[in-house]
Amino acid sequence: RQKKLFCPRWMMRVNREDAIIFPKRGKGSPRLGPVAVIAGTEPDLSQLCKLLGFNSNAYRRLFTSRLYVADAAAGGISLTGPAVGAPYAVMLLEMLIAWGAKKLIFLGWCGSISEKVKTGDIVVVTSAIIDEGTSRHYQDNDARRSHPAKSLLAALDNALRQKQVNFHKGAIWTTDAVYRETGEKVKRLQRQKAIGVEMEISSLFTVAKFRGIDVAALAVVSDELASFKWRPGFKTDEFKHGRMAACTVIKDVCRKL
Repeated sequence: RQKKLFCPRWMMRVNREDAIIFPKRGKGSPRLGPVAVIAGTEPDLSQLCKLLGFNSNAYRRLFTSRLYVADAAAGGISLTGPAVGAPYAVMLLEMLIAWGAKKLIFLGWCGSISEKVKTGDIVVVTSAIIDEGTSRHYQDNDARRSHPAKSLLAALDNALRQKQVNFHKGAIWTTDAVYRETGEKVKRLQRQKAIGVEMEISSLFTVAKFRGIDVAALAVVSDELASFKWRPGFKTDEFKHGRMAACTVIKDVCRKL
């Protein structure tokens, strides 16, 4: 028989209104349009800033990230980042939601754990395997996966096809411990059909469901672990081209939402 997981009483039921510190709009908070983007890394934040037409110096601080805001009255897009790790990415997401965001796209980097997925490839994330500690605070069950909004998933899929950009669709593994991606863990996640590993996406999907908004994600493959030896690809032309393609697709999708 499968053992029943112990669940403390305080974790049995999650209530949106029971937090002591609650995300909200303050007197000086910006009013955001419905569409927002979180860039996981500094290089992608800078590239998206150019593509979306922001002045790189015209930003406000959001925690330790930069927030670029267009005219909310005109349905303007907002952009923020960088965001590393599930707890911090969720902090950003919570504030964007409180300030008006309803549809959000996340762009990050991932390691490949599939022999078919190579450096520079783009992954459209269809589900995220939860191996981080933030999601459990936003769900009252023992769900092992979180999922994106179907409408945004379809929009990213269509945009990539229209641009004739090759991509993969599949599950991603989200972990808190980048230096504990062991061979045994990789084998186990491969058996669960995961094709990549990163640090934010499952928590963003979980919180989006909890707050009732739409989130989807793209991940560009920066390194490979499928052979159980690390093959970094951060400086390759393939990675640079993949990042540019992903940023361009996100720009196109955001302007149609």
